[in-house]
Formats: sequence, structure tokens, C-alpha cells
Amino acid sequence: MKPYDIEVQSLKSMRHDKGLLELRLDALVLPRKLHDDGEPSSCLRLPVEHARTLLLLLKQQLAELDKLQPRSRRSGRA
Repeated sequence: MKPYDIEVQSLKSMRHDKGLLELRLDALVLPRKLHDDGEPSSCLRLPVEHARTLLLLLKQQLAELDKLQPRSRRSGRA
């Protein structure tokens, strides 16, 4: 696995299709230098306003997916 530093510069859109969420965004992606402190892992950085927007978009998309499920299969409901 190659680790990367990913800096989100702008969120453009989000949609769901067949169980997958697709985000369109502008991002700066750079290879990450390996550190001696453990496993290689990628790092995602985004401004607070983008994080808040992303959270709202995710909640909206998940709510739309829940509407498609039969009542008996919806999470947290009897």
C-alpha cells in the first residue's frame, strides 16, 4: 500500500448509486513519506467548513438510502 497526503480543496457533489457513495471533489494528492512509528497510512486533510459540509451531505445521503429500505430493515427502528 502506498500512503498519500490528501488535501481536500473543494467539495463539488455527492450521490449514491447501488450501495456506493460517490464524492466529486478537488484535492491535492501527494505521496507520503514513510515514518518509523508504525504501519503506512494515508492522511486526509480538509478545512473545518468542508468537514461540516461533508457531514451534512453524508447525513442527507444516508437518510435517502434509509427511505429505500423496507420499514423492518431500517436501522434503529422497530
